[in-house]
Amino acid sequence: MANAEHGERPAEVFGEVTTAHAHIGAQARLGAPRLAPWLVAAVLAVRQMAVVLSTARGERRTDLETWAGPDGVLYVKGSLHDSTQFTGTPFGGLVLKPLAGAAEQALGRGWTFGTLLLVVALGLVVARALPQPVDRRTSLLAAPVAISLLMLSLPVRNALHLGQAGIIPVLLVLVACFAVRGERVSGLLIGVAAALQPTVLLFAALLWFTGRRRAALTSGATFAASTAFAWAAMPHDSYTYWVRHVAGAGLGGAADGLANQSLHGLLLRLGPNGPLEIALFLVLGAAVAVLGVRRAVGYARDGQLLLAVAITGCAAIAVQPTTCRHQLLWVLLAVVGRVGRRACDRYVWPVAVVVVMTLPAKMLLPHISAVYTLRDNAVLLAALAAAMVIPFLSRTSPYYRTPIPTEYATVVPSRWKRVPLLPFLRRALTRPSLLLEILLIRVVYAAYGQVRVAVTADRATAEHHGHQIHSLEKWLSIDIEHWANHAVARADRLRGFFDFYYESFHFVVPLAILAVLYARRPVDYRWARSALGLATLLGLIGFWLYPLAPPRLMPGLGFIDTVHGVQDFSKPDYGALTEVANQYAAMPSLHFGWSLWCGIVITVLAPKWWMKILGLLHPLFTVSAIIVTANHWVLDSAGGALVIGAGFSLTYLLSGPRNTIRHPQAAECRGGAFQLS
Repeated sequence: MANAEHGERPAEVFGEVTTAHAHIGAQARLGAPRLAPWLVAAVLAVRQMAVVLSTARGERRTDLETWAGPDGVLYVKGSLHDSTQFTGTPFGGLVLKPLAGAAEQALGRGWTFGTLLLVVALGLVVARALPQPVDRRTSLLAAPVAISLLMLSLPVRNALHLGQAGIIPVLLVLVACFAVRGERVSGLLIGVAAALQPTVLLFAALLWFTGRRRAALTSGATFAASTAFAWAAMPHDSYTYWVRHVAGAGLGGAADGLANQSLHGLLLRLGPNGPLEIALFLVLGAAVAVLGVRRAVGYARDGQLLLAVAITGCAAIAVQPTTCRHQLLWVLLAVVGRVGRRACDRYVWPVAVVVVMTLPAKMLLPHISAVYTLRDNAVLLAALAAAMVIPFLSRTSPYYRTPIPTEYATVVPSRWKRVPLLPFLRRALTRPSLLLEILLIRVVYAAYGQVRVAVTADRATAEHHGHQIHSLEKWLSIDIEHWANHAVARADRLRGFFDFYYESFHFVVPLAILAVLYARRPVDYRWARSALGLATLLGLIGFWLYPLAPPRLMPGLGFIDTVHGVQDFSKPDYGALTEVANQYAAMPSLHFGWSLWCGIVITVLAPKWWMKILGLLHPLFTVSAIIVTANHWVLDSAGGALVIGAGFSLTYLLSGPRNTIRHPQAAECRGGAFQLS
């Protein structure tokens, strides 16, 4: 038996060693996925700090420098709020008093670094606060992804730029709710946060109605004691803040300025003022507070405490008289809510929140006066939607963890077996979310416009390339631009027609095709959209690699700019024309490329022969318009055709052929005369 025991032992040891090696191998495989998100977060943190420190003095930490002078913090005489530059509460000023005597430069660097540490702490607490249970991937990525999103968010960037402390109340509330034990400690932290930002007192109501009444009473008592202590120590400052400025209203700039993202600021921008505006603000503010807290209580009882905290915070910033941009982090926290029964709808709300909280408002909506109100108040509207409107799913809903899956068409494999098909380019049979598609199209086009303008070149290089193209066309005997331009310029009706076609159909036709495909043929919509997006990306690369002056901007060649008028070639920027777009983004011609995309899509998908002919006429008229108006060379059109062909080819390589095997459920998404081919 002893031999048998000794004989079995090596096998056991071998098994243990094998298991240990397997465990080490698994840990090694998980090392890179764990490290990469943290590296991204670290790079973003370093970048944010570098941006602040590299900004010229007088332009960085502007709010901090207004009240941090050579004698230290809060050097101003009289009331802290006499200059309206210090927007915090008197208690906040009292907390900053001990920093008096610190040199401004050292204080500024320490403030910036300390703010970044607060952002990291906030991301860690948010990751810990996610509703349990979470899968392994979420647990690994939650903290670095949260920190990265916070670093990219407009409130954090604004706080770093201005030297503000709007992150502190948010962090205090989250620590009170998720990182400490004991109701008294939680109430104490929330009370201190309310003393720094008064509308945080709404969290006392959340605590009260969720059964944590001792914490609610402690938070109210802490707020009252802190405010009373500040009033006793700084009576004039307290009177100015609480009575003269009505809890800070009017501090830090005009109340109707775009920087004030609160109901009060929105009402003032819409027109009402005086007693009417005050009455409307009080009524609407009370409604938002009551409804927001009520919804938050429901989600807290449902086990989604982080979402409840985010909803309460959104209500708090809406009802605050003055809500600056650095105080808007509550909206980003609302990204944890789940919306939609379908799997494809789950991305709509988080993407919308991230886009609103990370991109400038001018990139979200076009420069049309009718949408200025939506554009200028995008963050406030997102806060109001989170607090009052968005139907977040309850954890008891069967769709919370198991949404309706997306039905994908079976893709015919491509001929190139070694080219992997990308899962995210699979064409779903279900129709994509309209809001998500609109956001995607708008953001991509805004980025396209920004890149197109940013990719600039000196005039000499662009004109040199223009002469190269002109010489090549002469050698190929296709230099018809000058003849066509002058022939049309002499015919008023033709000139008017092509000018109108050039300016009007570039966006209308592609958007109309995308709309029809979205409504009638969602599978082909994804195919066409992917091809157009890839082609546009290739076009941007062309603008960067080969800046080219169009014929109308080539001095000495005698071209007539029929659309924009006579150019003054003595001015390198040609007047205000350069402010519209990068005038040297001519190769390839996306004006023709997009029209060719329209023609291909219509020819392939249209059920009637006359529709196919109309589809082919559009690129024909477009190429004629861009040449006769002297906006492009003939070879620019060839470049546009090349990138469109490359866009369709890449779509084929990455997601397979457009023709898909018929799926039994595909008929649910088809309609009318349009049928899957």
